[in-house]
Amino acid sequence: MEDIGSEKGCCSCGGEGKSICRIEALLSVDERGQMVLPKEIRERANIKAGDKLALISWERQNEICCMVLIKADSLGEQIREFLGPIMRDMA
Repeated sequence: MEDIGSEKGCCSCGGEGKSICRIEALLSVDERGQMVLPKEIRERANIKAGDKLALISWERQNEICCMVLIKADSLGEQIREFLGPIMRDMA
């Protein structure tokens, strides 16, 4: 799929190196609102049955325009990294 280069992106916040945003797949939503993550993507992201994913959305003009899936375990780690220094400064 197509790479969309970015010097700073969601995966490189505060880090070094180039982040690459990539359109990995096009998903279809069935009549029940379900969709399937392709096997190759699940394997590369190490997503297994029973894993929890957080759906993060952005709104523009009261309509969701973007959505991102993040493994719940990773999201917790990122929040601790972000809030840790703030909480230390407050103490």
